Amino acid sequence: MDASIDRLHHRDILTFCVLALLGMGILMVQSAAMSASGNIGWQWTQLGARHVTYVLVSIATYFIIGHIDYAALGRNGGRVWRSPVVWMLAVAFFTCAIVLIPHIGKEVNGARRWLMLGFVQVQPSELAKWGVVIFLAWWLSARPVPIEDFFGGFIPTLLPIGLICLLVVIQDFGTAALIGVAALTMLLVGRVRLWHLAIVIPPALVAAFWFVHHEPYRWARMTAFLDPFAQPKREGYHMIQSLLSFSSGGVFGRGLGNGVQKLGYLPEDTTDFIFAIICEELGLFGAILVVALYLGILYVAWQVIRQKRDSFGRMLAFGVASMICLQAVINIAVATVSVPTKGLSLPLISAGGSGLVITCAALGLLYSVTRHEHEMETLPESPIVSPALTPATS
Repeated sequence: MDASIDRLHHRDILTFCVLALLGMGILMVQSAAMSASGNIGWQWTQLGARHVTYVLVSIATYFIIGHIDYAALGRNGGRVWRSPVVWMLAVAFFTCAIVLIPHIGKEVNGARRWLMLGFVQVQPSELAKWGVVIFLAWWLSARPVPIEDFFGGFIPTLLPIGLICLLVVIQDFGTAALIGVAALTMLLVGRVRLWHLAIVIPPALVAAFWFVHHEPYRWARMTAFLDPFAQPKREGYHMIQSLLSFSSGGVFGRGLGNGVQKLGYLPEDTTDFIFAIICEELGLFGAILVVALYLGILYVAWQVIRQKRDSFGRMLAFGVASMICLQAVINIAVATVSVPTKGLSLPLISAGGSGLVITCAALGLLYSVTRHEHEMETLPESPIVSPALTPATS
């Protein structure tokens, strides 16, 4: 009885955090779009109304996925290729490849990142990052290959992830880096040998440096980060305007809808830099509220991990929470000029379409883990040998 109450409490916390972040997203996207469009007073804009539509679809997706047993993803009938997780990753790989083809992928702001599927616009990198999370959760729990073997297990594990990162990094370095860091955290808790990671991480860092250095606009962002005021009207412009939002917001903020930076000063105010708008209009309290809601999602995942659940469910909960929180941390770090500028949205808050729906679908899987309980013996040997996460072995 007590355990049932505890699980219900955890999924209630998760649902509250998800709905609160989506609600804040509606307010802040509408606020930014309203002033940017020149309307006076609180009038619904086209962008705000469209975002509400996507939020409603996302909420429905969250609850639908949440009421499906997540363990169905971990079943493969004894063969790897029969697993739905493998096919999900294959679809993500295929879409990331074809989006690079001219006249198939749609170019927005100089980057070809979108696929048009009828009247729906899909970003394959969103499919890729969640495909990697679900794949690793299943792969590290089912262990179809001996992960402890460098060439026979570890390299085959990294191969599909590396290929997807290579496809994504061509047009979207930020998302590729996010996928790589999230995959690294899952490999660490999946008890992959540390010396295996020590071998592959340095070449990965060298490759990341090459991709940054050989793309002029990426390298310009890196150099501008060191001194934004050296180029205040070029690469340093975003960072300076974002800092102005924080300074003008103070502790209590200017008030909802009363921000100034969104009046054509701060670019991408409804997406990449929406956290700066939150801080300007809602102040420090608004920033603390956003961070607390993300920590609530992380808390639910941690409680799932501590419970005696199957290894696939625990790895899935860890992967979903890690991806959400890592993306939020990077977005907030960009807005506060703690890291160079990257094009990553603030999960569940930034204006979006297919990415918002896909993110809520992933959170629906976390909701499903809180609803269903499976014995640890239902899957092969768990990579996490205690109720809490354990460090990787050397």
